[in-house]
Amino acid sequence: MKFARTIRMDQSDENVFEDPAQPGEWAVSGTFEFQADESDPATWSNKRQLAFKSGWMGLGNFGRSTFVQVAVVPDAEVAEAERALAAHLYDQYGAPDMLAAMDAARRECADMAALCDHPAGTLLAIEREFTDAGISERVRMIPASGDGQHARIWSVDDTE
Repeated sequence: MKFARTIRMDQSDENVFEDPAQPGEWAVSGTFEFQADESDPATWSNKRQLAFKSGWMGLGNFGRSTFVQVAVVPDAEVAEAERALAAHLYDQYGAPDMLAAMDAARRECADMAALCDHPAGTLLAIEREFTDAGISERVRMIPASGDGQHARIWSVDDTE
């Protein structure tokens, strides 16, 4: 099975998110966090707004990551991720019981697995916005090149 794992290209997640996910955590979109937030998004901190706009939810510390990478994962590890998410949904979001939390966690993880229908190593980025119909999500795929590396987005020029 394929699933998403948080990845860091640099240390920017440490600076842009209130609670950054650690590299290597299994991840889901985590949009439910913003759907459950009844506060006015205009009052959110810049870091919360960035988490909404472009953050995946890591299932280790439930922090955010700008990118996730498609990875092949044993079913047992997906089941462990589902249990961790179910406990989080129960503890933090008021799921009525663990059975309901587990059902919601399984759906969230199944949605993530469906998004990972790409070759292992592919990077995914998410973009969210509020619309009249609710929250809209777009997932952008960044394929790895033939050597397993991703596109370079900057380089260092040694000329002075």
